[in-house]
Amino acid sequence: LVRRAMPRASGLQYVPGPDRFARPAVALARFRQLLADLVDEGAERVRIVGEVPHPGTGVPWEAWRRYEAVANHAFRDYPMWGLCLYDTRITPTDVLADAVRTHPFVATADGHHHLNDGYEEPDVLLGRSPVPPPDVLEARPPAVTLIGPTAAEARHVVADLALRSFLGAEDIENLVVGVSETVANAVLYGRPPVQVKMWAVPDRLLVTVTDQGPGPQDPFVGLLPGRSSEAGFGGLGLWITHQLCDQVTLVREADRFTVRLAASR
Repeated sequence: LVRRAMPRASGLQYVPGPDRFARPAVALARFRQLLADLVDEGAERVRIVGEVPHPGTGVPWEAWRRYEAVANHAFRDYPMWGLCLYDTRITPTDVLADAVRTHPFVATADGHHHLNDGYEEPDVLLGRSPVPPPDVLEARPPAVTLIGPTAAEARHVVADLALRSFLGAEDIENLVVGVSETVANAVLYGRPPVQVKMWAVPDRLLVTVTDQGPGPQDPFVGLLPGRSSEAGFGGLGLWITHQLCDQVTLVREADRFTVRLAASR
């Protein structure tokens, strides 16, 4: 529909959604590289129009909520103007509310653009994010529970547990690396004891890594490597984890911090 509606024009590119929007951290990194390449080629202005995944399109929202909050900061060094599309017929009400909070301007169906009084700075919005709901697998007893493991011990156990699933070799390897990086961060920067729980079903693996500390202070942690590293909480490791794993959720509670990682077939 978009291709038919647009005129034939030089400089117009269509970016494949599934490839470019595999994971929020990957999308940020690839768009930043795309913008850098276009500027190097002489572009003075880049305009991007795209749809952000959400439950209405079958994708969990929490990670993409963080993406929307971070986007203005992530792309601020480039001459980019972006329009994020939300189909109000299928987009949940809470997602639309977050869309308003994360965009300084709102475009309406009549073609007007309005300065948005409901916009919130990303540090403020992400600093008071609600606790994400538990994963459905967490209602079951975990297949494995480890107390105080090393990164290597957790790595070996999740690799063994993955043999019960139908996940591909690359998905398993990515999850193993993500769990290793997350446990290493918890041991180095969190408060003991570190607890690792794992669940396995044929088409999905879930791992939670919990320590008793408050978690990283940087609200952008995992999405942008520079700020996270400066924050001194193993930011590069969490950024790698966000790049590799299908789903990474940060859960901040009063007395503990949990990183939830999942790989799906």
